[in-house]
Amino acid sequence: MKKSFVLSAIALTSILASCSTQKTTQNSTEVETKVNEFKPQYYSEYTLKTDLSHLSENEKNIIRLMIKSADIMDDIFWQQAYGAKIDITDATKGEVLDYVKINYGPWDRLDNEKPFVDGFGPKPAGAMFYPVDMTKEEFEAANLPEGKSNYTLVKRNRDGKLYTVPYHVNYKNQLQNAAGYLAKASELAEDPGLKKYLQLRAAALLNDDFYASDLAWMDMKNSNLDLVIGPIETYEDQLFGYKASYSSYVLVKDVEWSKKLARFVQYLPELQQNLPVNAKYKAEKPGTDSDLNAYDVIYYAGDCNAGGKTIAINLPNDEQVQLEKGTRRLQLKNAMQAKFDQILVPISNVMIDESQQKNIKFDAFFSNVMFHEVAHGLGIKNTINGKGSVREALKETQSGLEEGKADILGLYMVNQLLKKGELEGSQEDYFVTFLAGIFRSVRFGASSAHGQANMVCFNYFAEKGAFEKLPNGRYKVNVAKMEQAMNGLSELILTLQGNGDYEGVKTLMVTKGKIGSDLQKDLDKINASNVPVDIKFKQGLDILGL
Repeated sequence: MKKSFVLSAIALTSILASCSTQKTTQNSTEVETKVNEFKPQYYSEYTLKTDLSHLSENEKNIIRLMIKSADIMDDIFWQQAYGAKIDITDATKGEVLDYVKINYGPWDRLDNEKPFVDGFGPKPAGAMFYPVDMTKEEFEAANLPEGKSNYTLVKRNRDGKLYTVPYHVNYKNQLQNAAGYLAKASELAEDPGLKKYLQLRAAALLNDDFYASDLAWMDMKNSNLDLVIGPIETYEDQLFGYKASYSSYVLVKDVEWSKKLARFVQYLPELQQNLPVNAKYKAEKPGTDSDLNAYDVIYYAGDCNAGGKTIAINLPNDEQVQLEKGTRRLQLKNAMQAKFDQILVPISNVMIDESQQKNIKFDAFFSNVMFHEVAHGLGIKNTINGKGSVREALKETQSGLEEGKADILGLYMVNQLLKKGELEGSQEDYFVTFLAGIFRSVRFGASSAHGQANMVCFNYFAEKGAFEKLPNGRYKVNVAKMEQAMNGLSELILTLQGNGDYEGVKTLMVTKGKIGSDLQKDLDKINASNVPVDIKFKQGLDILGL
């Protein structure tokens, strides 16, 4: 039986003390931890703020309430990812404590979840959503009615049997407080769409039924403010990919940029129809009530704040809502600009041939990221052979393959819109910036869904000659071959999804979802150049002047 990784402060202290000097104070026990290799220099600091002068006093007060509710999502995510936050934050200090807070636990999210605090072994694949000693076989045999729900925890009773507890029951007190803040915010909201959404989202936090609030969020078109809140993504559950983690973003709309993006939605049905795959794998019709908007993000909390930071959002994840209304794609422009300036450009200076460095452009980076999110709405949501939804058929492999689909179909969409004259720039701009983006993303390692997706793309492209590595150690894109490889990988991924081919996806991830030794040397060269891997935020009411 595996030992639980959620340790009490006393247990953690005793473990760490065996490798360190123990200091006792009147109120607590501080531990000087012997630290495995960890890299706080991975993160470049960025201040999250934007111009709020155009907002009303009511809107500023709504932001205050949104941030309070977001902080509660942050606390719940700590419990899901690690356990009792106080156990480890009380037992570590200094740079180690700072790094624990970035990673929401003692496992390095940008280094394949390696533990960096002594006394901890590998991170449980199921995080704290399941008993850490539970096997996949035990879970399947238990046949729990709500076991595969996104919104239940699986626990073990005194007799050793598995049972489920709904999120809204397990986190009742915290969720009631968060819902209360949202209800107060709804009373202040002047925009009817925002008011309705906040009311319904408050109710949804208390019963785990997010359908009505998702529809209301889809209908919210004109608000200056936005809030993404609740259990959203399932990446933290690396055992099955079933369980959703609590997250929150507080957002202020960039009206001018949003107007530029709005026109692209009309092309979704045409782009779906033209996908480079057999017709049966693209028979579903994407919703056309989708919209594209640009925002400045002013607060991250929970899952989205852990390790690598999200710079674009495509929600809701509910397939029923997607088929009925599509999705909303929110581009987090200030965070995106930070990653471009502080990470992508320096990487390009190291890895991209000098002849193509002129093709690294923010507009290309913005579009590649944006259409990655749009591409989640293309393709197929249900298998063509009776295996149910793609998500259900592919189990824990779904997240990685879905991110791979979004990567490659996003590039396909950019290419199609370029040919229609709807985007400015050249194929070379978008393709070279895409390759540089892979180097940026795979530095997270290949343990995450995004990391696996990027490695599949990189290795597939390498096999097809989409780029070459020159004698000087830099990479150069072959535009024609990259376009061919893009179409080939699109067809492969869409076919695997449509067939619900679980074993086929596993094989793809094993053969192409890994970082090879040659690429690792390149990543080491980037790291030696002191290019940060990601960003961390200075954020909060004080930063915003609120």
